[in-house]
Amino acid sequence: MLIYIHVPFCRQRCHYCAFQAQALGRDVEPVSSQAMRDYVDTLLMELAIWGDRLAGRRVETIFFGGGTPSLLPPKIVGIILDRLHKIFTIEDNAEISLEANPESLKGTLLPSQYLACGINRLSLGLQSLDGDMLRVLGRVHKAQDSLNSLLAAREAGFVNIGVDLMWGLPGQSVRHWLQSLKDVVRLAPEHISAYGLTLEEGTVLERQCRQGLFTLPPERDLNIMFVEGAAYLESQGYLQYEISNFSRMGYQCRHNLGYWQGLDYLGLGPSATSTIDNKRWTNPAHQKAWTEKIAKGQVAGHEEVLTPLIRVLEMIMLSLRTVRGLSLKRYKDMTGHDFLVDHRRMVQALHENALIRIRQGWLRLTPSGMVVSNAIISNLFEQTKKVLTEPLPPLTAEPVQSLRVEDAPDVRAVVWPKA
Repeated sequence: MLIYIHVPFCRQRCHYCAFQAQALGRDVEPVSSQAMRDYVDTLLMELAIWGDRLAGRRVETIFFGGGTPSLLPPKIVGIILDRLHKIFTIEDNAEISLEANPESLKGTLLPSQYLACGINRLSLGLQSLDGDMLRVLGRVHKAQDSLNSLLAAREAGFVNIGVDLMWGLPGQSVRHWLQSLKDVVRLAPEHISAYGLTLEEGTVLERQCRQGLFTLPPERDLNIMFVEGAAYLESQGYLQYEISNFSRMGYQCRHNLGYWQGLDYLGLGPSATSTIDNKRWTNPAHQKAWTEKIAKGQVAGHEEVLTPLIRVLEMIMLSLRTVRGLSLKRYKDMTGHDFLVDHRRMVQALHENALIRIRQGWLRLTPSGMVVSNAIISNLFEQTKKVLTEPLPPLTAEPVQSLRVEDAPDVRAVVWPKA
């Protein structure tokens, strides 16, 4: 099982952010925030409730996400981890990650304190090393803060550091993006996540773009950024193992791999989602509603039962996000159908246009296919729902094979198959 802990606080809301988080302000000490203290109290109560229901379950990974989890003092993080160890069976080699913003780590002893309390993987939210881009994104930190925070983490003893970057930013050129990657590679993190900017409705950046204050790069440039960016990272030893994720050998994010493999996960904190024993639920988004619910001893709330069809669709979607791709045998085991027969015409079109590759029982997207993955997966969903009209076999607990990073195929031009 995986555990995700949502920390719903940040210094200020970024212009692109649509996540559930409240801004504490630049000058407020997190430990003096009543909202933060209430959050920690409620989180420990939520853990106690789940301790009665899931005590002893084996946990492979723990991930503090947000928001800005590095606003939590190391002492509090240590208390939470200690409680988790008392409730669950945390594996000896468990991956325990903490997301951190650069400005929260500069000039402090926090990295060494987080390492001492049990965090063994840091995920730094750089987003960009360009000051102008950081201002457009509404980030609090400066480019130099990113360098300082990574250096501080190294000096503290962290050997597993990931960085988050964003591409497709307003006014960004292909050359600018590739230079950004070169600058980050020189910092030598073990893991790089490169996410294309998505304009979420209601965010500051979405409104500014709608008003014409900023314009996004044209689609052709976005495609080139993705394909050439991935090729450059692989040339530098960062192997792509998922659409947006690259790592040096042995440093894939095991927590995210667990999501893509369909493992059970427990979400703690406001707005966190859980999937356990073929059921899924989401905590109330706002802290007050979440606190009130936990105070009544209520967890789980409205549960969505994951039917065999839902599980199949999710397996297709999650598998095709990874470099290894979709196991044709697993599809047949889950459905009793042959994937290549069910989707014969589409598979042929995708293959002819170099958007997929089939090898040794696995179907995966090529780099060009990953560029249009949303459209491919959407079409596969519709076709799958049509062909799987008969009741599917009951869900069974089956071992999930771990992913291996394979060499990416040659880059081809993006051509969408004809109707």
